[in-house]
Parts: sequence; C-alpha cells; structure tokens
Amino acid sequence: MSLTKRRLIAVLAAFAFYLPMGSALALERLKVVTTTSMIAAAASRIGGNLIEVQALMGPGVDPHAYRQTRSDIAAMANADLVLWNGLYLEAQLEDFLLDLAVKNKVVAVAENVPQDLLIGSEDYANRFDPHLWMDPRLWSRVVINVRDSLIDTHPAGKEEFCANTEAYLLQLEKLANFASAALSTVPNESRVVVSSHDAFSYFGRAHGFEVVGIQGISTESETGLRRISELVDLLVERNIRAVFVETSASNRSIRALIEGAAARGHKVIIGGELYSDAMGEPGTYEGTYIGMIEHNATAITSAMGGQAPVTGMQGFLN
Repeated sequence: MSLTKRRLIAVLAAFAFYLPMGSALALERLKVVTTTSMIAAAASRIGGNLIEVQALMGPGVDPHAYRQTRSDIAAMANADLVLWNGLYLEAQLEDFLLDLAVKNKVVAVAENVPQDLLIGSEDYANRFDPHLWMDPRLWSRVVINVRDSLIDTHPAGKEEFCANTEAYLLQLEKLANFASAALSTVPNESRVVVSSHDAFSYFGRAHGFEVVGIQGISTESETGLRRISELVDLLVERNIRAVFVETSASNRSIRALIEGAAARGHKVIIGGELYSDAMGEPGTYEGTYIGMIEHNATAITSAMGGQAPVTGMQGFLN
C-alpha cells in the first residue's frame, strides 16, 4: 500500500471518529424491513438518516393475502430489524415471521397496544381488527412501539429517534384534528361508510360513523349472493347513495351492489376511492401516511354532504 493511500485512510478514520453519532457517515445505516408501507412511513420518519427502510408491500397490495417471495425472505433474514403489524393482518406471512423471530430481531408493532383499545374480529375467535392506522391517535401508539424497537436495536440513536418521534406525533395529532373537524360536518343520517371490506372500523369509532364492509376484516373472507342482497336492502331502506372502492381490494362486489340497487330503482354512486391496506404511489402526497388519511377523510366528507377543502388540510391533495 502506498504512503499516500495509507495517509488517506488514516485521515478518513480520524474524521469518522469525530463525527456525531447521528451522522450517516459515522455509522452504517440500520437495515429495517417492514411489511406494510404505513409501518415503513413511521420507521422512516423516526429513523431519519440512521436507518434504511424497505417495505415489502407497495401500493395496491393486499396484506391479508400477501405471501413472501424469495427476495423478501433474503431481505428479512439480512435485516437488522423486521417490523410487522401483527393482529393477523399478514395472515399468510405470520408463521414465517414467528419462525424468523427465534433468531432475528422481529417485532409485531401493533400487538403491544392494550386490548381494551382494540376492536374484536367477527371472523376469527380471539383475534382483533388489525387496521389501527385508520385512527391517527391510535396509530400513534404503534409509532411509539416502532420508536422503542429502533432504540432497542440501535441504542446509540436514541436521542435522534426520540426527537423525530415527538415531531411526528405532533403531525399525527394535527391530522386527527383535521379529520375530526371535516367529518363532523357530515349530516348524521349520512354517516354510513360502505366499502369492500371492514378496514374502517377504527375510523368509524373515532368519528361516529357506521361502517359496513362487503367482506369481513380480511379480504380472504368469502362474499356470497346473500350478503350482496342484504346490503342492497340496506342501501335502499336507508337511502344510502354513495359507496366506496378501495385501492387494495377488488371493486367487483361494489359494482354488484350498485347494479343490485339500480335494479330496484335506487341510484348509488361510487363516492371515491379510499386507501385501506396500502398507501398511494411513492412520490405522491397520498403515498405518505398523512396524505393517505387526509385523502380518506376529505373524500368521505365530500361524498356524504360535508364540508372539507378539496386539496386537504395542507393543500397537497390532487
């Protein structure tokens, strides 16, 4: 090795030693793999430059039916930390994740939320509705669990993780306040959200809406002609004139509802497309967690006769 090269290495080593612990140059970034994009959003905001985040499930992906690929297995096995929702959201991945947790750092970030805050599942005994992100205040508890998991994995980053979490929690509180204010303008008789599956129960509880899903909490549950007939009756009898499709679930059953109502002389429209189990496209505002929830609140409010700014609370919605 030449003298010049040895001197260069010595200078770089000395420089790295004096860099702050939070600097991306001082430390190799923590490799974090998440199942859903909502968890990835939280991890990215908390971890900042100290971590590198990969979400397995992108826009339009249904986590209930998702199965791991070979590249997923490699990514999770090589990660410093794997974060998944739990509560049977990732039903097809659960056995693999539990096995992986025997040797690797794997955390189900929604399963530490107190059970008295959860909504029980009608589809599975002793299971709970996993869609906690639909209520930003409830999701804040998951965000704190993400923070704690990062601190436990990388204690040197604690100060930065805590500061970033506090800033993010303030944004989530602002988001919750915006959603509550907008949705409170919807007339009481219109407060029924009919969608592809029961992903919006926490939203309904937070804002005083009745939520009706054609399928159950999981998109894997079957939808029969009898269920469609029952919901057509509901639309007609209660004069419900708007239903919603979801970005990560088939809209075939929603179309059947609309056609069934039309056959009985009752016109129903699609009130909008909601983000349920996945966020929007990367690089868009709806591709952030805040944009996702802001979009849903604004779309539901507008479709049901309430008042909300079309471009959302920050003017970023399309």
